[in-house]
Amino acid sequence: MSSVEMETCPASAPFFGFMGVTAALVFANIGAAYGTAKSGVGISSMGVMNPGLQEKLFVGMILILIFAEALGLYGLIVALILSQNSFVCEGDN
Repeated sequence: MSSVEMETCPASAPFFGFMGVTAALVFANIGAAYGTAKSGVGISSMGVMNPGLQEKLFVGMILILIFAEALGLYGLIVALILSQNSFVCEGDN
């Protein structure tokens, strides 16, 4: 039975690390954009169906936009924190 020697830090490790950072940023902002679009369509259709509630719907839309921006900023902060980690392998000279 042969033993397989595994690398402690493969050459592709930084690539996959930065792909994780990219995924955090992209998926956070796509989720915020999708949620904003879906809620905007719902609030707009509700405003057409019931014009008397437009003032309340405006406040709801502003709140939705604030929370979507907070989600996008959270994704940006996570990506920045992850990108500041050093990808130095032990044993590389």
